[in-house]
Amino acid sequence: MLFIRTSQSLLNRTRPLVRRFLSEDGKVAVKEAAAPAAKEETKKAATTAAKEEVKKGWWSSPQFWGGAGAMAGWGMSGAAIYDSMEQGPEIISLNMTCVLIVYSTLFARWAFVVKPQNLLLAGCHIANVLSQGNQLRRAVEHKMATGQEEQIKDMAQKAAMAGAGVGVAIAGGPSMRKALSAANLGVVSTIAAADAGPFTVHFWAPMSKWFISGASFMDLERPTDKISLPQYTALTLTGLFFTRYSLLVTPVNYTLCSVNIALFMSSAWHLGRKLKADYIG
Repeated sequence: MLFIRTSQSLLNRTRPLVRRFLSEDGKVAVKEAAAPAAKEETKKAATTAAKEEVKKGWWSSPQFWGGAGAMAGWGMSGAAIYDSMEQGPEIISLNMTCVLIVYSTLFARWAFVVKPQNLLLAGCHIANVLSQGNQLRRAVEHKMATGQEEQIKDMAQKAAMAGAGVGVAIAGGPSMRKALSAANLGVVSTIAAADAGPFTVHFWAPMSKWFISGASFMDLERPTDKISLPQYTALTLTGLFFTRYSLLVTPVNYTLCSVNIALFMSSAWHLGRKLKADYIG
């Protein structure tokens, strides 16, 4: 009787351990059995995604349109380099050159943070800042040598004021965005917190492009002998390519889309006038 009781006591004590062992062993077995299936599902999902990308083709490829836009951007940098070697400084538009420097600075940053990242575009805008800076130097030296010092001083004062305003905005922007986003002000808070809202480079990069379009629209009757054919060819292609590209990136950028439509129209107008005057007659 004592033996039976002892056996039952041992059995009761070991039963939870046996159950635990069998349970853990079973989980391991299930995981081991499920692992190949999970890998297979992941592989199938990746293959399906790749096939979908192939089906989309060039029209829906941000890499294609981003690459085309970057090449047009390189054309703009090349145009500035070409003009500096072949054209006199009298054809350089100070307004357009200053706007292009700001524009390329912002877009170099935008190309780093947008998804998918576009390093080719970032590189072309860095090159454009340098080439346009050289064009600005040439234009200033020419105007100083031809007695237009007052125009240069006026532009320098405006540039200093604009730079101070930008510095204040950059310093206080993050705090203001945080405050507005948390203030529950409806549409205002929603806009402030938006991925492409006014406190992000996704907003200000397109806005700088509006200045380019504005400069073109304000100068629609610019003499054709002062229009740079390479520069406006590059600007026209940039507007064309970026109209599509802006709808394929993350975050989708409708501001960038609208400004590139305007840029294409204004630059194509100047380009057409230049071609007509020089080659069609």
